[in-house]
Amino acid sequence: MKAKVPFLDLNAHHLPLRAEIDRTIGRIIDSGIFAGGPVVAEFEEAFAQFCESPFAIGVGSGTEALWLALLACGVGPGDEVITVPNTFMATAEAITYAGAKPVFVDIDEASYTMDPARLEDALTPRTKAIIPVHLFGQTAHLEPILQFAQAKDLYLIEDAAQAHGAECNGRKVGSLGHVGCFSFYPGKNLGAFGEAGAIVTADAGLKDKITILRDHGQVKKYYHQMVGWNCRMDAIQAAVLGIKLAHLDDANTRRRAHANQYDQRLAGHDQIITPWVAPYGKHVYHIYAVRVQNRDRVKKQLEDAGIESGIHYPVSIHLQLAYADLGYKPGSLPVAERVSREMLSLPMFPELMEEDIDFVCDTLLNATVVDFGARPLAMTQ
Repeated sequence: MKAKVPFLDLNAHHLPLRAEIDRTIGRIIDSGIFAGGPVVAEFEEAFAQFCESPFAIGVGSGTEALWLALLACGVGPGDEVITVPNTFMATAEAITYAGAKPVFVDIDEASYTMDPARLEDALTPRTKAIIPVHLFGQTAHLEPILQFAQAKDLYLIEDAAQAHGAECNGRKVGSLGHVGCFSFYPGKNLGAFGEAGAIVTADAGLKDKITILRDHGQVKKYYHQMVGWNCRMDAIQAAVLGIKLAHLDDANTRRRAHANQYDQRLAGHDQIITPWVAPYGKHVYHIYAVRVQNRDRVKKQLEDAGIESGIHYPVSIHLQLAYADLGYKPGSLPVAERVSREMLSLPMFPELMEEDIDFVCDTLLNATVVDFGARPLAMTQ
């Protein structure tokens, strides 16, 4: 049965752009240039400008963006990288595949992003970099994280996979650290027709190294300066992204309007914690996640009413079996663990209708019967 309110509707998103996309893909087919080439270069230039950064390098996925950024920064075996556990697995995987060890720190309960106060305790002589995650479209509190990284001579790599167009203190995310990494997975605010990603940086040396790494370590065809990998962006993805990039600001504005409607309808209900907007940031609401005490039952009631929802993320990375060897136990990072039990992601996409949001809110309010009591101090807005 088709959902009354889908979690995401890509058909509605693509419909007004379909004719332009079809024509553009047709031109690429006629050109015969599919891997890299001028269309990718055009998108890189446009995305760099959008991110207010001198350089953008297109790659095959957001995971590759993180991995190549780490390699370009010299992160390798014996190094440690500080990050957060409430993110998609790719953030940690990239650290592991660079040969380094992920070290997890707990999160701030208001923003769900890295708690800068936890960094000092995680620092060791082996720490080489920090990866804050701009989660759900909300920027991490970068100012104190940047100050810490600069004081300790660490690389700062922004995981901006969920934050295309978000801002921190008036600057676009991805442009504040040494490197910013983006995913263009289809459901993202800026999504491709498959896998794609990008890295932005103001460092010409890092840009050159990443460009070489993504193409088998070649400085020119068949001349390999280093051991690289095939992480190229293909031209069809770049073309689709270039078309959609022109509409991204408007789409993000609509997401913020939807979030405001959710906020107003759900305000004053102690059984629901709505997203907090950091005063230093501009949220782009890749995900609109609320917290409820009886999450799984509430999710089932939404489903029964024809409303799709999601859970981001049910198990924090430090408790995943894949990282059991790191020695983290339940209770190691209590805020991230608590949030993971309570988080419920509601439908959010630019084409969402006001009446759909009202229906979601009515159903949610009828479903949530267990309240939080007094809200944690961190949640006051």
